[in-house]
Amino acid sequence: MPLVFDHLVINNHFELETTRDLFAALGFTLTPESYHSLGSMNQLVMFNGHYLELIGLPRHGERIRQELLDSPRGIDGLVFRSTDAAATEQQLREQGFTVQPVQHFSREVTADGERGEARFSTVRLAPGSFAAGRVYFCQHHTPEWVWRTPWLSHANGVTGIEAVTVVTQDIDQETQAWQQLGVPDPAFQLQLLTPSSWHLFSDGLASVDESRPSQFAAIHFRGGNASMLVQAARDAGLPLHHQPGRLLIAMPAIHTLLEFRL
Repeated sequence: MPLVFDHLVINNHFELETTRDLFAALGFTLTPESYHSLGSMNQLVMFNGHYLELIGLPRHGERIRQELLDSPRGIDGLVFRSTDAAATEQQLREQGFTVQPVQHFSREVTADGERGEARFSTVRLAPGSFAAGRVYFCQHHTPEWVWRTPWLSHANGVTGIEAVTVVTQDIDQETQAWQQLGVPDPAFQLQLLTPSSWHLFSDGLASVDESRPSQFAAIHFRGGNASMLVQAARDAGLPLHHQPGRLLIAMPAIHTLLEFRL
């Protein structure tokens, strides 16, 4: 099936505010804090057609999403678009994947002085289907409450997410697994690197957990104001490496590397 990129998830456990503040300091616009009917909370970095989701857990919530606690902090979810969740579930089963039942949920949204409800249906592959993290498909029933014009521009000049990097100990096996899932949209790339290649690519700024066979390690952004991002990273105490056309900023607390393709 065609794999149209919908969003990327950074899991923060109970530290959503900390990560949110770092992204805000780097010049990203974030949506207001919102609460899922499932018991999680999030804030988003929105772009045309896709977004980055910072997800967390309320410290005193009545419901706790165990799947988030069971996953490590950092990038742990890659989500593709579905136009019909039930049909996507059936197709994934036919492709040989074990999937969970379609899940319906919502969250309240406040935007432009109005209150609304964003509603979703998701099809999640069974835990462990991909060693790097959670992979699922999302159908948006109310995109008008997700993509709002004031949220789509960012002071740092970044215009979108181009790719995500997976560091894996078995490139061949990882490649075969992703090919079984489908063909990625050309607008989004999945880069697979071995741990040794990752060390060279990341300039040693971000380490990976070598006990894990595979993990999401980097987000690659399109565009950005280099001087602004460099100063913001320095002010925040974040490790960085700048070279012509490319800026790397590491977020050690969430084991994530940000690459800005300038």
